[in-house]
Amino acid sequence: MATKPPTGDPVQDAPQVDDVQHAAAGLPAVAHSLIMARQQMGLRRTAATLLKVNQKNGFDCPGCAWPEGDRRHTAEFCENGAKAVAEEATLRRVTPDFFAAHPVSDLAGRSGYWLGQQGRITHPMYLAEGSDTYEAVTWDRAFAILAEELKALSSPDEALFYTSGRTSNEAAFLLQLFAREFGTNNLPDCSNMCHESSGSALTETIGIGKGSVSLDDLHEADLIIVAGQNPGTNHPRMLSALEKAKRAGAKIISVNPLPEAGLERFKNPQTPQGMIRGTALTDLFLQIRIGGDQALFRLLNKLVLETEGAVDTAFVAEHTHGFEEFAAAAREADWDTTLAATGLDRASIERALAMVLASKRTIVCWAMGLTQHKHSVPTIREVVNFLLLRGNIGRPGAGVCPVRGHSNVQGDRTMGIFERPSDAFLDALDREFGIVSPRHHGYDVVRSIEALRDGEARVFFAMGGNFVGATPDTDVTEAAMRRAALTVHVSTKLNRSHAVTGARALILPTLGRTDKDVQASGKQFVTVEDSMGMVHASRGNLTPASPHLLSEPAIVARLARAVLGPASTTPWEEFEKDYATIRDRVSRVVPGFEDFNARVAAPGGFQLPHAPRDERRFPTATGLANFTAAPVEYPELPAGRLLLQTLRSHDQYNTTIYGLDDRYRGIKGGRRVVLVNPDDARALGLADGAYTDLVGEWRDGTERRAPGFRVVHYPTARGCAAAYYPETNVLVPLGATADISNTPASKSVVVRFENTTG
Repeated sequence: MATKPPTGDPVQDAPQVDDVQHAAAGLPAVAHSLIMARQQMGLRRTAATLLKVNQKNGFDCPGCAWPEGDRRHTAEFCENGAKAVAEEATLRRVTPDFFAAHPVSDLAGRSGYWLGQQGRITHPMYLAEGSDTYEAVTWDRAFAILAEELKALSSPDEALFYTSGRTSNEAAFLLQLFAREFGTNNLPDCSNMCHESSGSALTETIGIGKGSVSLDDLHEADLIIVAGQNPGTNHPRMLSALEKAKRAGAKIISVNPLPEAGLERFKNPQTPQGMIRGTALTDLFLQIRIGGDQALFRLLNKLVLETEGAVDTAFVAEHTHGFEEFAAAAREADWDTTLAATGLDRASIERALAMVLASKRTIVCWAMGLTQHKHSVPTIREVVNFLLLRGNIGRPGAGVCPVRGHSNVQGDRTMGIFERPSDAFLDALDREFGIVSPRHHGYDVVRSIEALRDGEARVFFAMGGNFVGATPDTDVTEAAMRRAALTVHVSTKLNRSHAVTGARALILPTLGRTDKDVQASGKQFVTVEDSMGMVHASRGNLTPASPHLLSEPAIVARLARAVLGPASTTPWEEFEKDYATIRDRVSRVVPGFEDFNARVAAPGGFQLPHAPRDERRFPTATGLANFTAAPVEYPELPAGRLLLQTLRSHDQYNTTIYGLDDRYRGIKGGRRVVLVNPDDARALGLADGAYTDLVGEWRDGTERRAPGFRVVHYPTARGCAAAYYPETNVLVPLGATADISNTPASKSVVVRFENTTG
């Protein structure tokens, strides 16, 4: 049987520290998955549900966006995927009685872990102005409240429509359509906080803001560089692809400030040998200083240029632009600057160069370790330079691989969830629906918070996610949210954002990926796009947690009818009845989705076109792949300070906390820990097990403090530290963002330590 949720928050004051692990997955991952699944679902429901995850006739995992191959395992999920499914398919329920017993003031004092453990929300809930308690409300009343606030705005741009990456293609398309028919491009999304830097860099350099590789390319590569990424926790199914590549002869270089168990050795739970011995993955570990990646790739590019015959001159001549300017900048790279920026030694870089020169097919994978710095966009451009030099884009076994973190974050952007849409997209949307979309740009996540803070936005609507928990500068963000007239969250479960509200608030409970979705025309399915551009169907198989839930497309359609009224000629009611009618419209608006309904009916779905990959055609401003030549940047530290990166624990997915352990790093029973290199710790007088406050330092002079963290001596790169988010989001200044992309710089926060008693 499933177990009951915790009644009180577990004490996290004294986290325990055990040995660091040097292999990922294996029997412990299987056992942990089943324990958590049983606690949430019970044994019978666990079996019925997990065997449908990522199957062609099942539902897409609500966790990461890693793709599936054509041939699926019976158990096509990882440990963290099982946790995500268990929390959504849980038998625990959050009813109106729960809210009556737990006013907002009580919820605000609870941990994210406790909130998430309570279960699925069963009814629409309303927090009236001046009240401290959510009360059940009918759907009609909920939409009337929303319509009242939206119609009262002096400008549509006073409304914000945020989207989480778990939102389906169908719901995302409807939400952006409604927002634009309403009159705003204020469509911030979670991509603004993660891979916006990737999209900015790739759109400029290769013409499309997505990765250029498939699973088959990974399996065929000679060299895979994994930079700024921890797949063992964040994308565990990627380890299977790396294992297959290794067995085919590939070499792997991992570039990261911390050693990560998943990149050391993978114990594949799908095979007996994998469970016992596993496969060593990394051939060369470059333990880089935080923010030193641009300098590393710039020097590698210089060394490639200096090696006779190493440049693919035919590819460069035929397919690229800007080579001479780039080459001149690269030749200025020097060893002393690079070693200072990276913290690496010369021998390691020379070994990496030898592996690069020996490879005919190279892929570079990356995640937040590259995208969340001030200089992230130039860093990723330098990665593109590195691949262009040897013709490693547009051929099998080679290319760029930004690994997306949420299961449909890429699809949402494809569907038009973007505050800066292209004129071509808006023109197509307007032709299809007979509307006039606004042409001025809207607000991204950071700008949305500023607009709320400054009184420029009054209504905040979130399609999923945990906006308050995911965003930077926690105190500023929470104060900004409380200035809103109305905050609305479409949710399956509780999180911190439900306790940080505007003057009024709504919680609109929705179906999850695991739930059956039956509308007037019959059973429905939704679609998602994975990290490699595959679009496929997702069909839930469970009876919904409550008869009072609506699907995401239904919520948007009813909201649009309530706000726009009969003046809108968009067939919102038909969209709610039959999602195939939505896909018909998508097929006429979004390139690559022609004949959408027929193509997605095929088992496994279809792959979207990608001109650089498919044709070596680069739809950039120059019509070619663009070399770039930005100055090299890297963070410089004042004396007595360290550079902090925020990261996830293994019992965590984004801001969802499944448990209080980080098994691979040896942390148990708590999250307020800071990982510090032992030599740095000794120099700063930080004993292992001591307690300290983390104090952020930035140019605005504001003190940002995260109190009461246990010091853990850990093999981080010198000068660097690490701690979990969202607990450390308070240290990330709202104004500290990446140039061009405006992504919060959560991976390079200058901190000092002020000791406290434990």
